[in-house]
Amino acid sequence: MAQTTEHKESTATVRIVYRTYDTLKDGSHPFFVCITKNRQRKYVATGLTLHPHYWNEKTQTFRKNVPPAQRKALETAFGKWIEKYSGAAEALADADEQHDVKTVVAKVSEQRGNLRKFKLLSFFDELISQFDQTGNVGNRKVYRDVRNNLQRFVGEGQDVPFEAVTVKFCNDWERKMRSEGLTEITLSVKFRTLRAVLNKAIANKYAKADSYPFARNTAETGKFSVGKFNVKTTKRAISKADIRKIETFQPEPYEGPYASLRDTSDRQLLAKDLFLFSYYCGGINFVDMAALTWGNVVTDLHGHQRLTYTRQKTGGKFAVRLMPAALAILERYRQDGKPLPSAYIFPILNSTLHKTAMQKHNRCSKIMSQVNADLKTIGKAVEIDTLLTTYVARHSFATSLRMAGQDVAVISQAMGHADEATTRIYLQELGTELIDAAYENL
Repeated sequence: MAQTTEHKESTATVRIVYRTYDTLKDGSHPFFVCITKNRQRKYVATGLTLHPHYWNEKTQTFRKNVPPAQRKALETAFGKWIEKYSGAAEALADADEQHDVKTVVAKVSEQRGNLRKFKLLSFFDELISQFDQTGNVGNRKVYRDVRNNLQRFVGEGQDVPFEAVTVKFCNDWERKMRSEGLTEITLSVKFRTLRAVLNKAIANKYAKADSYPFARNTAETGKFSVGKFNVKTTKRAISKADIRKIETFQPEPYEGPYASLRDTSDRQLLAKDLFLFSYYCGGINFVDMAALTWGNVVTDLHGHQRLTYTRQKTGGKFAVRLMPAALAILERYRQDGKPLPSAYIFPILNSTLHKTAMQKHNRCSKIMSQVNADLKTIGKAVEIDTLLTTYVARHSFATSLRMAGQDVAVISQAMGHADEATTRIYLQELGTELIDAAYENL
């Protein structure tokens, strides 16, 4: 087993050699990969050969009379052999592991084994299993749905190697999904997931980067572009005036027959509070609100109460100052006395009933659908044209900050986006409104 050294381990050198003392029946000589380290050498046969009248032994180069196609093919093959063994040598040296030329050859064999370890769908299964172990239910569902769709595409019981996922493969899969009526947004999700899986496979040395079918930039016009799908959605933000309408909404209890079964006032009040709490607290999404406990409410050094939490989707950490309107909502859900830090704030999850990640995921999905239905009822009652959902609160938070003149970078940080490009998607329809506001200020 390789061991870490006390000094920086040197890198083995790799070159192609033409062995004239090995002569084949047709008179040609073979090329070998020569790995050298610490005065030790190891030769690996490449299977490549060349007749000696095409090779200059003195300069170790091709003669001018070699056919161009043959020379190009050999040079391409040399490059791949050099890359393979040089990469292994550099990886061992970078890890500062004590090794010799045999270790370099073994490293290449290990990498070759990794390439054969998984195919496309079996690697999907491996990732889904990892999501199961870590409780990442959201990604598990997305990856499982994409995997099942791919299974139907390649055929039941079949799998394909990573190198078979070509541009043609992607185009054929797209055509099939379009024939099934899938939307642009759904197609975008499917291909972004496939791209993420291939990236993980390449990073883990299960697939080669040279067979990657997706365009990394606009210059790669011959490859498949995930960005071509139209994922633009209708405007989902509402104005501050509409926010005020929601604030004034008061659900009316049902007093007719079977009131205990038909009364939805408590549900509507919860939907209203969750929407407004999200708006007041930086656009916190539903799943993160459901997971909030009283331990997430803290007092900072200045005596201000803050909401501290980790976003489940990205792992980003937040410490949002609680404004009076948000504090008033919290007081409505504070039970008599001082609640336990582990107690959930909102009546969505129950620690005795929802213990596993799947149970929590299913419960949140059910209640979110219910809340969104109640929000549409509220929107109709207060005459808001936009169909309200919990996500509208997040968009409205971003829009309010932008209309107040905040920089996109500030809004991006407040929302926990990985980059400003994501934030600009939220704000992409604000251009005209901002120009109108500028004219009003003339």
